[in-house]
Amino acid sequence: MADPKSGKIIHEILPVGMLQCNCSIIGDPQTREALVVDPGDEAARILELLAKHALTVKAIVSTHAHIDHVGGLRKMQQATGAPVVMHGDDMDLYRHLDAQAAWIGMRAPDPASVDKLLREGDTLRWGRFEANIMHTPGHTPGSISLYLAPPHDDKAGADVGKLLAGDTLFAGSIGRTDLWGGSLEQILRSIHQKLLLLPDETIVYPGHGAITTIGQERADNPFLELPRSSRR
Repeated sequence: MADPKSGKIIHEILPVGMLQCNCSIIGDPQTREALVVDPGDEAARILELLAKHALTVKAIVSTHAHIDHVGGLRKMQQATGAPVVMHGDDMDLYRHLDAQAAWIGMRAPDPASVDKLLREGDTLRWGRFEANIMHTPGHTPGSISLYLAPPHDDKAGADVGKLLAGDTLFAGSIGRTDLWGGSLEQILRSIHQKLLLLPDETIVYPGHGAITTIGQERADNPFLELPRSSRR
């Protein structure tokens, strides 16, 4: 738990559900306001962590509308009263949770109401923190990444930017593009023209699996070669 006097952000990562989606709780230790990103399942566990840190949820964010990232939205919305937000280009996908559930052999969750549709360049604010929305299509049409820049008053350079990349960029891999609305060309454009423009030290929190950095993926990720049609 962060020391309120230090001002350091609270960031809890909780793998949830059958596919172990990384749900992030990002809180301000002073104001106790928080974002919850990708509550794919196990809402009770997420709520326990929020209670542990005495956090009030200001927004519930989906990086994209695949069932393993949105399965807990309804329960989180009901428990916290916080608005659910996602990119508008994934609403068609979200409306077909029943088909998604049938494809992976699980029960479809009850859908939440989506309170706000996000767009490229939007900013989410909670407490003293903010996240910039980057539209990063390719895994799905409405995939987004959230970038939290380092604090402006971090004179010692002890803190670095954080990127919640959803299923766009993974440690040593990229999101799959063979599902509905996926595009290999688009996902590589999103990574090269947006994510890889961030500083090398930026910490990347993928939607599944291990944490990495932009520099590490730029140097070693074998999937980041652009198709010929994407090269300029």
